[in-house]
Amino acid sequence: MSAERTRHGRDRGADDDDAAAAGDDSAGDTAAADDAASDDAGAAPQPSEPHGVPSVRAARPGDLATLVAFNASMARETEDRGLDEARLHRGVQHALQDPARGRYLVAERAGRVVGALLLTREWSDWRDGWFWWIQSVYVLPEARGSGVYRALHAAVRDEARRDPEVCGIRLYVEQDNRGAQATYAAVGMARTHYVFFEEDFTATNG
Repeated sequence: MSAERTRHGRDRGADDDDAAAAGDDSAGDTAAADDAASDDAGAAPQPSEPHGVPSVRAARPGDLATLVAFNASMARETEDRGLDEARLHRGVQHALQDPARGRYLVAERAGRVVGALLLTREWSDWRDGWFWWIQSVYVLPEARGSGVYRALHAAVRDEARRDPEVCGIRLYVEQDNRGAQATYAAVGMARTHYVFFEEDFTATNG
């Protein structure tokens, strides 16, 4: 689907307040406004103390169970929705096995995964470049407001800036999720004039 004319970015996965979850694949709603404003948010990611800036790395096969749990929690928190566990497991596993489908990044603090997001790509013919979409953002409740989402976002932005074929970063967030919207604005993202439409075949096909 082209974002040039019809896609507004709904961001599945960020959280409502405090960067927890965004819902149905959205991006960063669970990151929350205080996450972006946290004292340690501007520091360079590094493996550190329990309350220090988290380190960010590519997800590995061993993160499968954690990522499945994050997505399930996000759906419950943001949409009061229970996901089909088998389908969710397959969806996460396929992305871990095939980077063309998407790439997960995880944030760790003291050796524990405390947050994650999914990156997918969309080609822009208008810009002759790739947009990276941030999706499925989730931060553990106890880690919200401590710079986790900011560290994840900085890692995405830094990598994207180094790739001459990437023309920008996008995400979508639920309209009523003011906390997530404040978070994204705080890290330098701007609201667009696009509106998001979809036809979800899984809703009718099971």
